[in-house]
Amino acid sequence: MTETQSKKPVTVYTTVFCSYCHGAKRLLDEKGIDYEAVDLTKRSDFREFLVNLTGQRTVPQILIHGEPIGGFNELRALEQSGELDRLIEEGIEEAPADA
Repeated sequence: MTETQSKKPVTVYTTVFCSYCHGAKRLLDEKGIDYEAVDLTKRSDFREFLVNLTGQRTVPQILIHGEPIGGFNELRALEQSGELDRLIEEGIEEAPADA
């Protein structure tokens, strides 16, 4: 498993002093969605890493089943539209049984 892969449905790339990162994790916690938080605070190249991974430079960057969806505002919009639950469930249904 590489640093960009997770067995959990959601991966949140964060830094310690990011209020939007805390908001994203709080939203996921409140919904009971399992996620992996990856703290990039001590990575000097974290912005380059994020650009290569997601095309974006800011945190949080959130991936659902390995697909970048954006940051906190995009996560909140998915929740408000009801799409977040669908995306989480869709990936679970498609995941191989031995994953």
